[in-house]
Amino acid sequence: MSKDISKELDLSNELGVQGQYKNWFLDYASYVILERAVPAVEDGLKPVQRRILHAMKEMDDGRFNKVANIIGQSMQYHPHGDASIGEALVNMGQKDLLIETQGNWGDVRTGDDAAAPRYIEARLSKFALEVAFNAKTTDWQVSYDGRKQEPIALPMKFPLVLAQGADGIAVGLSTKILPHNFCELCEASIKYLRGRKFDLYPDFQTGGMIDVTNYNEGKRGGKVRVRAVIEEQDKKTVVIKSVPYGVTTSSLMESIVKANDQGKIKIKKVTDATAKNVEVMVELAPGISPDITIDALYAFTDCEVSISPNACVIVDKKPRFISVHELLRISADHTKDILKKELEIKLGELEDKWHYTSLEKIFFEEKIYKELEKRHETWDKVIEAIDKAFDPFKKKLKREVTREDILKLTEKPVRRIYKLDIDELNEQIKGIEADIKQVNYDLEHLTDYAVSYFENLLKKYGKGRERKTEIKLFDTIQAKQVAIANTKLYINRAEGFVGTSLKKDEFLAECSDLDDIIVFTKRGIMKVVRVADKVFIGKDIIHAAVFNKNDERTTYNMIYLDGDSGTSYAKRFNVTGITRDKDYDLTKGSDKSKVHYFTANPNGEAEVVKVLLTPGSSARNKEFDFAFEELDIKGRSSMGNQVTKYPIRSVKLKEKGRSTLAGRKLWFDDKFGRLNSEEKGTFLGSFEGDENIVVFYVDGAYEITNTELTQRFETDKIVLIEKFVPEKIISAVYLDSDKQQYNVKRFKIETTTLNNKFLFIKEGKNNKLEAVTTEEEPVLAVQTGRGQQVRGAKFKIARMVEVMGWKAVGAKLMDFSKSIEMSWEKKADENKAPELF
Repeated sequence: MSKDISKELDLSNELGVQGQYKNWFLDYASYVILERAVPAVEDGLKPVQRRILHAMKEMDDGRFNKVANIIGQSMQYHPHGDASIGEALVNMGQKDLLIETQGNWGDVRTGDDAAAPRYIEARLSKFALEVAFNAKTTDWQVSYDGRKQEPIALPMKFPLVLAQGADGIAVGLSTKILPHNFCELCEASIKYLRGRKFDLYPDFQTGGMIDVTNYNEGKRGGKVRVRAVIEEQDKKTVVIKSVPYGVTTSSLMESIVKANDQGKIKIKKVTDATAKNVEVMVELAPGISPDITIDALYAFTDCEVSISPNACVIVDKKPRFISVHELLRISADHTKDILKKELEIKLGELEDKWHYTSLEKIFFEEKIYKELEKRHETWDKVIEAIDKAFDPFKKKLKREVTREDILKLTEKPVRRIYKLDIDELNEQIKGIEADIKQVNYDLEHLTDYAVSYFENLLKKYGKGRERKTEIKLFDTIQAKQVAIANTKLYINRAEGFVGTSLKKDEFLAECSDLDDIIVFTKRGIMKVVRVADKVFIGKDIIHAAVFNKNDERTTYNMIYLDGDSGTSYAKRFNVTGITRDKDYDLTKGSDKSKVHYFTANPNGEAEVVKVLLTPGSSARNKEFDFAFEELDIKGRSSMGNQVTKYPIRSVKLKEKGRSTLAGRKLWFDDKFGRLNSEEKGTFLGSFEGDENIVVFYVDGAYEITNTELTQRFETDKIVLIEKFVPEKIISAVYLDSDKQQYNVKRFKIETTTLNNKFLFIKEGKNNKLEAVTTEEEPVLAVQTGRGQQVRGAKFKIARMVEVMGWKAVGAKLMDFSKSIEMSWEKKADENKAPELF
């Protein structure tokens, strides 16, 4: 064989293999996408799920079947083995929608597996039988081995894929549709059919909380944050009451232990007490705040997870990425189309029934049956004679009389000739005509019929399917703020090093791995670095501390010598934003510059210092005082004000300074239950030094707490939160449930213990605080009744009740009423006396 021919053959073989590989890969990719991983838009099912439901419908006799038997029946349609069928069946059963279960089906909260298929049982739910099956409206195809017929798609009259959710990884794409609430899906379908706007947000069996701010209708690029519900049981224990979607109690506990081992949180013990409800107990290490621990659990463990939805479904045998809103619209329209098809089939059946019943009535009433008694040559002649006898009545009928109709009539018993039987046929015809009229009406008002269908689903199956996942806005937890100080920082001032490995040198502070360190040197250089084993800053370090970004209160006071001019300057500055690992020169830039005096002041304190000049200087006064409070706080790059042009021998502290900053202004954000200084929410006031906050709760307790921003407050339990002023008189109205009356009292807070709740109303079941204020002359406006029966009154509380002890029961204000509203008015109308009930 020549070389040219062999080369040509090799080339053709190479192209052939490449072409075959390309085709095979595309075939495989298409198969995985269409037949395994991605649900169809028509019924929201993957093939394995559809085949399982079809097999269960074939087996359905109202009783439970062993899962092993269901798997065996499904294998007639699904050629991928029992394991994949069993897994899909258990997954559907755990969703508690299409399949009723019996036995141990595992627990999605704890991650426990279901029992073996031979031990557990299942059957189709009433809901599944109602919405998923109708042989008359189903399109069929041959099964994989050609022996059976299986549905191409079930006639699903419900947005199933949105209710169950879907996960799947195919070749080159994936789908992740989050589950939604059953009742909300029905309501959204109704709204869409009526042309109204609707919203859809995920809802999980595992409960918890979800922030849907960036859900983006479930499309690619969206994101939801899901959190467990964590409650403070006491100052030593927090309890995790739910798990996020996709997280089990086992994996959650592992993440907590891992975070503790890494030093990000400090716990004593974690215990899983989950039974009917999720209950993971986390015991705190001594001295650790529950509020900071809760934040740290969200920041460093699986108590908070982020989920990126990616709604992909098969539309017209192609994968398509769409929103959940579009999915619901497609499903509602599809349901409407199926309902129309069912009505049309029903109409055809009714018309056939009317036609035959009418024929039967005419056959006996007009004595056409007597043609059977006449002698005809053949049976065909008998049929022809009967057909001819119907001629006068054919105009009343809705279609032609067929041979099959006549043959069927001849098989009827002759007893129909009695009047009672004729009357019964007349009643049947009237009933059929009424049914036809109703079906025609429903077809003409198809949208109303579809709306009524979804309303019926909601009524029949909505009970017990209320939303489990609370929709909330989540605050952004800064990991640095909640990270536990898990390492020790050391400093070598002379050599200019800071780090965690310098254990033979000076201990500086405890910090976390996430912290930044701010360092100042004698030369006037400032640098911010991450916590590390060993970092060089510069020789002769004069100050180092943990750096808090955007800290506008810590003020640095500094006197430095400009190396070029010999003049000394003083400056005050803050450090808020910086570039990490960059050297910042705080002097005028000369290499000969140096710092004479430096302090860091957490609240902008401005001290007085004594400046001593060198003995040989020509200055008249070689000793004088300098007050930093005379300087404005400026940026770190400012030159500062001149202190002296003469050489300085030393600068020493003479007098500690007071803060030159205004009090710290704080707000309470009731969306997140947080204090803040960013002007979010209700302004609480300006706070100096150790001033505190007082919180009044619905249960009738008050609590004095500090202004630490890491605190968490449960907003739904708070009646009032404000700055604590011990001299203020508290006016409160509460319900005494036992005596069915409202009591009023006025008192001063006499306790000083922080972070302890004190009950100031009468103790009793269902007793609760209705209204509380610290106004000097409070006026309580009360309104009772509804509609035209509304009555109102105003009470000047200060004139009615004397100031008493905080434990006092108080005086009766009025009897209890279910329809009552109370509110405070700042000032009473002096011209109008309050009307009393």
